[in-house]
Amino acid sequence: MSHGLKLDKHKIYLYLLPGVLWYAVILFVPILLALYYGFFDWNGGVNKTFIGIKNFVDVLQDKIFIKSLLNNIYLVAVCLIFQIGLAFIFATFLGSRHVKFKGFHRTMCYFPSVLSAVIVGFIWNLIYNYEYGLLNAVLKMVGLESKVQPWLNNPKIIMLLVAIPIIWQFIGYYMVIMLSGMSSIDPQVLEMAEIDGAVGWKKALYITVPLIKNTLIVCITLCIAGNMKAFDIIYAMTSGGPGYSSSVMAMYAYNTSFTSYKMGYGSAMSIVILIVSLIFILGTQVPLNRLAGGKNEDEK
Repeated sequence: MSHGLKLDKHKIYLYLLPGVLWYAVILFVPILLALYYGFFDWNGGVNKTFIGIKNFVDVLQDKIFIKSLLNNIYLVAVCLIFQIGLAFIFATFLGSRHVKFKGFHRTMCYFPSVLSAVIVGFIWNLIYNYEYGLLNAVLKMVGLESKVQPWLNNPKIIMLLVAIPIIWQFIGYYMVIMLSGMSSIDPQVLEMAEIDGAVGWKKALYITVPLIKNTLIVCITLCIAGNMKAFDIIYAMTSGGPGYSSSVMAMYAYNTSFTSYKMGYGSAMSIVILIVSLIFILGTQVPLNRLAGGKNEDEK
């Protein structure tokens, strides 16, 4: 039996090998090449000059890169509050047995998640448009003509304006994940909580949240990772403007590499982005896992 089991395991590993190798190639080879080119002054041609770690030092001293990093952190903070928060509210609402047409509501909430970033950027560009945008039209309709402005030209609020489409697009995505977590909760637990007087926000906060804490950790991790590499919607809407007020790390690296043709500097920047993102993501996992572990010990 054990010999047959070993043969089965070997076959499984053999079947998995091509996929694992292909995944490793497309994941690690670009990273290694970016690391290699980061040590060179290279404009994309045949000639390149070895300059050591100068590119990496320059990235850490680049004010525009620091500004882009702060914009990414702002996106993470805003999306954690509104994406995860609203997704939890919607999931709680749609998880109630009293709601009718649940399938329709879930489909409508999830629908923005299937749209491409270009389409989302185009839709919200129309909403913010100064001449015929929906936002300015509503302001005029309610008598707030003084608030009408070219919204995407205002550097003071531009990051909030580009964050709203990102929040809007992925609320349904996190809602579906949370609904899957909530579906594993024993209905009797919720019924007993209601009998004991835990209804509304009390039931959600004190009963539902502790029971789906691992699902929430997954959502928080995905939200942080997604917004640390944000690029497409912002590029479609503002291309990082006005100036660099809405620039994010991935966009600045892209423009450096493929617009300014500073391939070596852009490669170094991509490695720094990877390291910063990993530090940020892994740094948040420690308190989250401790929180989940602490809760589990208390429950025991």
